[in-house]
Amino acid sequence: MTDSLSLLAPAKLNLFLHITGRRPDGYHNLQTLFQILDWGDTLTFTPNHSGEITLSGSTFDIAPENNLIHRSAALLQEGDLGVDVHVSKRIPQGGGLGGGSSNAATTLLALNQLWAREQSIEQLQQLGASLGADVPVFVAGHTAWAEGVGDILEAVQLPQSWYVVVAPDCHVSTAEIFSHQQLTRDTSPITIAAFFEGHSRNDCQDLVRNLYPEVDNALKILEKIGSARLTGTGACVFARFAEEAEAREALGRLPTGLNAFMATGVNRSPTFEGLVNN
Repeated sequence: MTDSLSLLAPAKLNLFLHITGRRPDGYHNLQTLFQILDWGDTLTFTPNHSGEITLSGSTFDIAPENNLIHRSAALLQEGDLGVDVHVSKRIPQGGGLGGGSSNAATTLLALNQLWAREQSIEQLQQLGASLGADVPVFVAGHTAWAEGVGDILEAVQLPQSWYVVVAPDCHVSTAEIFSHQQLTRDTSPITIAAFFEGHSRNDCQDLVRNLYPEVDNALKILEKIGSARLTGTGACVFARFAEEAEAREALGRLPTGLNAFMATGVNRSPTFEGLVNN
């Protein structure tokens, strides 16, 4: 069986998020633009024939039935196939950066190769959709315009950008935000062209900053150095820069002790580079 495989499970940003309606099944229709980053968690997969799925590292003692890495592996497991997954975590939980979804997608992609399961990307996306709405975009592995519940994806080529991301010390519940009575749910759909013309926002931002003072404070700090926006339902906020030097300078101006980092936006997921090179 193939030796260990280490892959970057990248974070994402929602460059905007419009909620265009509520469906009869309780889910929301939305529009968003997923920007994949060159920064994230590192997952190391060591396959074996134990018939067991074991996790080590930064697993936060999450029960297997709730752990997206374990659940993803179980979807592809058959016979005596086993794996140990070591997790080196950087993406904060409840931050709106897609950490759990990215981990799930990376697990599907890695084990499809290591276990020779020979599933197509489309088949892996279908499996991923059963785990979470954001998993398919990470399986597809490209920056994408998304509609529906996030499942209708169109690949987009974005200009080179650098992002300064601030991670407030709080965990925002996506379920709480999407069920809140004050959430805006009737934004008119826009086109990709309208987004590039600057006609977009995050419909969750005002509500989240009202409910979470830590997010409000992070936005106020970041607004002093750039155009700040919430990603997803938060808690993380970001500012975009067209030049790397500008982003580095902005990062250096943030208060000492603030949990922040700089990342490059990429149109193709670095996960796939790791798969091709192994």
